[in-house]
Amino acid sequence: MEIEELDVPESLKQALKRRGYRTLYPPQEEAIKNGVLEGKNLLLTSPTASGKTLIAILAIFKKALTEGGMSFYLTPLRALASEKYEEIKSLGDELGLRVALSIGDYDSDDPWLERYDIVVSTNEKVDSLLRHKPSWMSKLGAVVLDEIHLVNSEKRGPTLEMVIARLKTLPKRPQIIALSATVRNAKEIGEWLNAEIVATEWRPVALKEGVYYDGEIEYSNGETVELDRKADEITDLVASCLEGGGQALVFAPTRRTAVAKARKLAVLLRRLKVLEPRRENAAIASDILAAERNKITELLAETVKRGVAFHHAGLSYPVRRIIEKAFRGNILKVIVATPTLAAGVNLPARRVIISDYRRYNVELGYYERISVMEYKQMAGRAGRPKYDKYGEAILLAKTLEEKDFLLETYILAPPERITSKLSSEPALRAHLLATVASGYASTLDQLRKIFTNTLCYMQYGQFNIDVSTKAALQFLVARGFIRSENGTLEATEIGRLTSSLYIDPLSAAVITEHLSASQKASVIGYLHLLAATPDMPKLYLRRKERERYEELLEEHLRGELLIEPPINPYDYEFYLAELKTALLLYDWIEETSDDVLIEKYNVGTGDIYSLTQSAEWLAYAASRLANALGLAHHYVRLANLRHRIKHGVKEELLELVSIKGIGRVRARALYSHGYRTILDLQKASPEELARIPTIGPTIAAKIKAYLRGEASQIEPATNKPTLEQYM
Repeated sequence: MEIEELDVPESLKQALKRRGYRTLYPPQEEAIKNGVLEGKNLLLTSPTASGKTLIAILAIFKKALTEGGMSFYLTPLRALASEKYEEIKSLGDELGLRVALSIGDYDSDDPWLERYDIVVSTNEKVDSLLRHKPSWMSKLGAVVLDEIHLVNSEKRGPTLEMVIARLKTLPKRPQIIALSATVRNAKEIGEWLNAEIVATEWRPVALKEGVYYDGEIEYSNGETVELDRKADEITDLVASCLEGGGQALVFAPTRRTAVAKARKLAVLLRRLKVLEPRRENAAIASDILAAERNKITELLAETVKRGVAFHHAGLSYPVRRIIEKAFRGNILKVIVATPTLAAGVNLPARRVIISDYRRYNVELGYYERISVMEYKQMAGRAGRPKYDKYGEAILLAKTLEEKDFLLETYILAPPERITSKLSSEPALRAHLLATVASGYASTLDQLRKIFTNTLCYMQYGQFNIDVSTKAALQFLVARGFIRSENGTLEATEIGRLTSSLYIDPLSAAVITEHLSASQKASVIGYLHLLAATPDMPKLYLRRKERERYEELLEEHLRGELLIEPPINPYDYEFYLAELKTALLLYDWIEETSDDVLIEKYNVGTGDIYSLTQSAEWLAYAASRLANALGLAHHYVRLANLRHRIKHGVKEELLELVSIKGIGRVRARALYSHGYRTILDLQKASPEELARIPTIGPTIAAKIKAYLRGEASQIEPATNKPTLEQYM
């Protein structure tokens, strides 16, 4: 089927043709025949790069151009949402459609979104919006659910499941378009979504899966290929791929392993004369250091100069984007990544190498097997459309027995069934409270009716829902979030606030209990309280660190903390991990440099950002809860702490960092030179400000323009590279 034959506006056809689209792939044609352009729900499960996104774009753009209204495009990750936003906005701008990105601030119904035709967002953000029940939600005509298989995820699955359940209760049900590369039980999921099903294994580039052992790749079809033994297994596999003109993507189980393997490959591939440094590599390395300079990016820049990069969540978002763009542009030839890359970004390579079928669980501190679904997600990155005739996904085996195990357990096995994770206690208590607080249900019968729309109900039945709901409801009533009288359910003021703040009710219970019991608290006491909530990610406590944090606790901090150490040894380990997390946050707001934080806490800048972002929101939530309880002394100090966490500064710099674009480094430089308030800056001449290190003439002029009301913000301190050069 040709693009020209589609029942969509001519302007959309022409815009797609200008982007190189001419003929539909078989899965796309099948989706059209199943009525996706006529408004029918669709579950499309097909391999990576088979054109799923185009089907979603066709459906939501046709709806916007012909019917008006609004469409959502949902992804599980912010990074993926940003990537999809760029793609969709480019097309939207050309066609005169308004496209928005909404991925933050869970305490708002975002009335500004009403002006947009297409909104790209995350599952969590839309769950938050549904809780606020904005009036514009009635305009919703279609919802794209990217990576629908993540309903199977313990962490993210319940939220996605409840988003779908609530969408099904809207007076005007929007069209649902669900996308995934791996859905084993497609018939069951399609039935739950009331959707037409297109399930196919068709790929634009054929996939060969195999196991490498003792110098030989054995593929699933019985074919074998021997490789020249040049170094270790990974180097041999990467070298043979590069020699054939391909790119390689190596998955490693931990960040440390990813960095070590990238550094080793950078040296060995050059020594073997497989990968020679190029001028473009040096330019990319310079861009990385311009975006962010610290111990980790300096290591990265050295490997990038030789054509190899490592990629993990410890890197900041701008740095990860530079790497991804350079790899897509075929400038970088090798990336060594942790498994998180497989789900988050579309980066095809000729050969994907899975170096270990286990991965390290940071929260629990041990290795665990990856699922078949995770393997399939990683393997799906193999094969570059328009570049490769086939792609290869290769697992590594250390013994003959392990080779057979990998073939049977991963390559020849189907992915796991998608099953609901909604009945877990943490998930259910949060979503049950939201359902009552948002007015979706005010009786047990109404609650039961809402939950009949879930996959949990379909798979496990009413009895399971009733048992799980009863336990969650008992917790919410006992902790004062819900009132239950004569069969009527009503959220209390604290319950409604907790739901609108989008935090776990247990987090709210921990915060309110300890704030109410204390008349005062130190900064470290507040930070430890935030770190003790289930919503706050924890730093892993390494064995050799235990004694150090025990000493800090007993000799210096015990009297400052709001929560007493637990007696249970298992809980005590988590308590020390919470203390470690709180101390990182304390160092951050005391203006400790990134390099020191990276070294002291074994983290990356991406981790620092993630931790401080979570802590800022929890500090805001805690301040709102304190205010609702009439705890004015806690409210003021927590509101102040929130801003310190946001900017990473001591209290004395808060006025300066209130100027958008003046970060912690520039604010400290200004303060050190006597400019301590906005009034001081207004009195200063541009020439005086220009003499300050890190400011200079350009920034000085921008500061003065901002203060005169002629600019909305100052340029950020880092020199962000132009990513288009890697396209």
